Amino acid sequence: MTADEPSTAAGHPIARVLPLLSPAHLDRDFDYLVPPELDEIAQPGVRVRVRFAGRLVDGYLLQRLSSTEHTGKMVKLERVVSPERVLTPEILRLATTVAARYAGTRADVLRLAIPPRHARTEASGSATTPKKPAARATAKDAANATARPLRATPGSSSNAAGAEGSDGATATQAETAAESITAATEFASTSAAPDGPSATDAVDVPAADRTTDAFGTVGVVGSVIGGTAGVSGGVSGSDSVRGGSGSATMESVLDVDVSAWGRYLHGEAFVRALREGRGPRAAWQAMPGEDWAARLAELAATVVAAGRGVVLMVPDQRDLDRLLAECVRLVGDSAVGLSAGLGPAARYRRWLSVLRGQARIVVGTRAAVFAPVRALGLIAIWDDGDDTYAEPRAPYPHAREVAMLRAHETGAAFVAAGFARSAEIQAVVESGWAHDLLADRATLRAVMPRISAPGDSDFALERDALARAVRIPGVAFTAARAAIKENAAVLVQVPRRGYVPSLACAKCRTPARCRHCNGPLALPHSSNGEAASPHCKWCGITEAAFRCQACGARALRAMVIGATRTAEELGRAFPGVPIRSSGGGEMLDTVEPGAQVVVATVGAEPVVRGGYGVALLLDGWALLGRADLRAAEDTLRRWMGAAAMVRPRGQVIVMAEPSLPTVQALVRWDPVNHAAAELEARAEVGFPPAVRMAAVDGTTDSIAELLEAAQLPDQVEILGPVPLPPTARKPFSGADEPAEVERMLLRVPRSTAAPLSRALAAAQGVRSSHRSDAPLRVQIDPVDIG
Repeated sequence: MTADEPSTAAGHPIARVLPLLSPAHLDRDFDYLVPPELDEIAQPGVRVRVRFAGRLVDGYLLQRLSSTEHTGKMVKLERVVSPERVLTPEILRLATTVAARYAGTRADVLRLAIPPRHARTEASGSATTPKKPAARATAKDAANATARPLRATPGSSSNAAGAEGSDGATATQAETAAESITAATEFASTSAAPDGPSATDAVDVPAADRTTDAFGTVGVVGSVIGGTAGVSGGVSGSDSVRGGSGSATMESVLDVDVSAWGRYLHGEAFVRALREGRGPRAAWQAMPGEDWAARLAELAATVVAAGRGVVLMVPDQRDLDRLLAECVRLVGDSAVGLSAGLGPAARYRRWLSVLRGQARIVVGTRAAVFAPVRALGLIAIWDDGDDTYAEPRAPYPHAREVAMLRAHETGAAFVAAGFARSAEIQAVVESGWAHDLLADRATLRAVMPRISAPGDSDFALERDALARAVRIPGVAFTAARAAIKENAAVLVQVPRRGYVPSLACAKCRTPARCRHCNGPLALPHSSNGEAASPHCKWCGITEAAFRCQACGARALRAMVIGATRTAEELGRAFPGVPIRSSGGGEMLDTVEPGAQVVVATVGAEPVVRGGYGVALLLDGWALLGRADLRAAEDTLRRWMGAAAMVRPRGQVIVMAEPSLPTVQALVRWDPVNHAAAELEARAEVGFPPAVRMAAVDGTTDSIAELLEAAQLPDQVEILGPVPLPPTARKPFSGADEPAEVERMLLRVPRSTAAPLSRALAAAQGVRSSHRSDAPLRVQIDPVDIG
């Protein structure tokens, strides 16, 4: 018999449950009987405990049904862990789509999406009503900046189709729909943009399947948003993401000054689209010196004023604190921060405030992409090229890709912001799914510092013939002294921390290695000023009598100078000037203005009010010379992040070869064309995002077992096996780690991405059903390809 329409009313004794099981072949729904005593609290979305294969396991209740197709004996629900309905319909749909996209299981995705329960916090009751904003800005242009009163949006119940059984149709339908969606949104309210492909895959959709809503948003008939993704639709009711009062209790109307967005082309039209409740998508390149946190907070406050919710993602805690402070300034306690650094109680309390609609803005790190914000209207990510957005746990999703999937499914606005641009964002811009949000060149030149590379002209080489050879040329010292004389701060960016983190033979330049474990040798910093012997960075043994294994020489030379040694040398070059260090465990968030030298590792540069006078970007070869697919992209991102802290009339000197495209992109402040060139280069050699690539890591036998079980698409190209990249995490731990870990790469065109993910997911299900215990890891489009 067939299950009837899902309902939560009495008379529906069947509970469809998703147990949180690790084996891939058990990623399916199971039916259980609801005892009479649990009928009232056993609602869709709650946590439950069920008996499975003789043991109790955790799970989520997805639906209440009046009948089941199962003809055998039914097992009862053991208990409802909590009446809190923590799994919303939107998050369930998103988890299903993400699992299908990354060849994983819904259980693994839900472990990332929903934090562990904290019983005392949950029992403490609802949080207090959000306070009024601490401060409000006044609109410069009343026609564009006057926001509408905060109000609740009507609740709605999900009408998605019921979940399938063991045939895996749920993941199949969701992935197929996600891969085939096509959309493009115009910023202005006058016309719609040309049809464009999905955020994650450039796939053509027949014109007959497209629809256009009242906001000018082009969609696809039967998309996952409409509920045909095969996701269980019983998770509904008062906790629906489209309903809830949330910040409707706020007593005042937000008047947000968004005049700063007028400096960007289409900036005012973009803000107007947000205010009108539409879902524009943009790649925003912030100008040098831009207060990006204030700009994102203005967008968030505009969306909240229209009665919708916001998710803002940042790479680290320092950026989170900065952005959260700006949001709290505009909307008060309606903004909360979510990060892994919070304790279990604090994190769960804030997450519950989002679930219950009391918090409308979520500022967080990568896990915030799954925050159950009601009536999601905007999802933004700052500096998406940062590798911390890549989840290290199965199924290894990237927060940027999940954000685009979620924005596409919900119709929310999407913003990828940063000083630089990744090739992945450039790909969706070129596909038409998102649009550029840039400043014109005249406006950009007015706020740019002067950027140069030593020896970039014949005249410069004539003045200093060694400008390209020395670590800090004379022009850099001259600029630094001039800035200090003007009572301005000087920023010195160094790629490596430590004293001398890398040593080599002084005669043949072979990297110095430990005789015991073959690890790299480094020179530690001596606190008492005495000479120190090199030590191994792996085993810690001191190498008092080094001898080169290649030529037998005993002399050593520094390959890279660390931040500590750099600060020591600059202290001697600028006597009487304060020298501050930022990096590692001693990171500075801000420093006071004044004459000083700040030595910081990449990503640890503190903010100075008014900006730095000069920035020196040292050892560019160390960043550009890394054996990494994203070396040039990441280097430009790091350089631009530091250069953006320099005041408009300041100076930036980058110590790198002037003719390199990455250096030229920095000098011209042209991240868009650099990203376009990077994307074109990857397309020529067949690397993401131009193609879909899966990395299979494991032993030779486990990889062969997976490939034998997988029914791969005809267009697949198998590359390898190759050694695991040194920067990639191993899929093993402890005593189970084998002597050698290999990597096999599977490459397909993006049009065949969905069949590849389905084939790998099915093959992992076959392995788990055969009880194969050989460790194996499958990653889709990993950050570290090799």
